[in-house]
Amino acid sequence: MSLLDNIDATTQLAQNNEVQLLVFKVSNDESSSYYAINVFKTREVVNAKDHFLTQIPGANPFLEGTIVLRGIQIPILDLPSWLGVNLSKEEKESSKFLICDFNGVMIGLRIVLAHRVVKKNWNELHSPDSYRTKDGGVVINDTRLEDGSLCLVLDYEKFLSEVLPQALVDIDSEVERIKTEIKIPQKLQNGTVLIAEDSLTAQNHLRAIFEKVGLKYKIFENGKELINYIESLENKDEIPAIITDIEMPEMSGFTVIKRLREDPQTNNIPVIVNSSMTGDTNKREARSLGADGFIDKTKSHNVVHLIVDAMKEKGLE
Repeated sequence: MSLLDNIDATTQLAQNNEVQLLVFKVSNDESSSYYAINVFKTREVVNAKDHFLTQIPGANPFLEGTIVLRGIQIPILDLPSWLGVNLSKEEKESSKFLICDFNGVMIGLRIVLAHRVVKKNWNELHSPDSYRTKDGGVVINDTRLEDGSLCLVLDYEKFLSEVLPQALVDIDSEVERIKTEIKIPQKLQNGTVLIAEDSLTAQNHLRAIFEKVGLKYKIFENGKELINYIESLENKDEIPAIITDIEMPEMSGFTVIKRLREDPQTNNIPVIVNSSMTGDTNKREARSLGADGFIDKTKSHNVVHLIVDAMKEKGLE
């Protein structure tokens, strides 16, 4: 039976502020780190030796080539090399391709071992400041396995932005369209959009969008920090809109939406989900909890459109 066969529904996890992680290794070395990825970004694990790898001349050195899986051409990214691990010939022969869906873009990550699926509460994932201050840092947060082993969650958006930049945000062209075609509501012009996002790469995309359009924003590293800030405000009505990721340490975006909608002072603020988990189930769950829009991180340049549309629908112009 596949490791990915038995995972809980997104709805159940959202209700409990939980996440399920696929834990894997990129080396057979016993002292090597465990890494993790949200199971809802994964599709399957296949044996690398069973698939012909077509190389791409002039490609990024971490892009090994492509394979064809059930008629779909999938780029294979050399995750071990990105992490500074050089696989032996034997390790490469026995390695796996972890097939993932990021923002609707199918990719394969080379790994050595798919360990197991674990369930964690988001408050069991932590993001020390050292992950954010270290130049070139690739870790976004961490947790502990049952035996006490440290398990690291990577900034996969950073990896993709380096290797497949064409799959990510096209900011400049959209900014010009916003300036010429969209009437920005006065409340949005005067207020500050609050953003909960733990990926530095995604933060930089949103920062560039808002600064080029000339709108004020404030970024929080996770949902808990966002909620604590909002609860400290005397006049919550001045918040024009909130943007939240789904996957965040301490408090998930689903829990953020629930908390906002349970509070009469915040239940009418437009909430836009900006996530790389773009499956229909996640979109339905976000809507059912009260989100006003959902956008995948490869298209976050459209977030201002969604905010303006949501404000119009709520009569907040």
